[in-house]
Amino acid sequence: MKVSEAMTKNPVTSQTGDSIADVAGVMRSKKIGGIPILEGDRLAGIVTETDIIKLLMTKGPSDDLWLPSPLEIIELPVREFINWENTKKALTDIRQKKIGDIMSRPVVTISPGDDIETAAQQMLDKKIDRLCVVEKNQLIGIITREDIVWSLAGGK
Repeated sequence: MKVSEAMTKNPVTSQTGDSIADVAGVMRSKKIGGIPILEGDRLAGIVTETDIIKLLMTKGPSDDLWLPSPLEIIELPVREFINWENTKKALTDIRQKKIGDIMSRPVVTISPGDDIETAAQQMLDKKIDRLCVVEKNQLIGIITREDIVWSLAGGK
């Protein structure tokens, strides 16, 4: 079976200048885990739930955003070094950042004429869940692990 038979045609996309909050909202409303990011009509990157979640990861209280673990909240309900105003500001700043600043690139792509086995192998090798399908340097679709499983089971 070819990628073109299993892929989602005309996938939901966003532009590099869109805010993280807007893109996260689209992902939530469309119930999708990743969005190709365009600059004009050129594929520039891809953003996944993982890319957005990574924004919340910090190394400790010296960073702008520090979220205590549930155990720390239980053990020490009030810590002097927690500044909730800074935490709220950092979360607001994350939401307003441009998606182009956090997108993954280069994008792993595949041709619509490739076999789904090739797509599956690329996903396994790269440890990713989706591939952008490109023809003549234009994004024409996206294929996910779910698309492959559904196509092997007889269709979407």
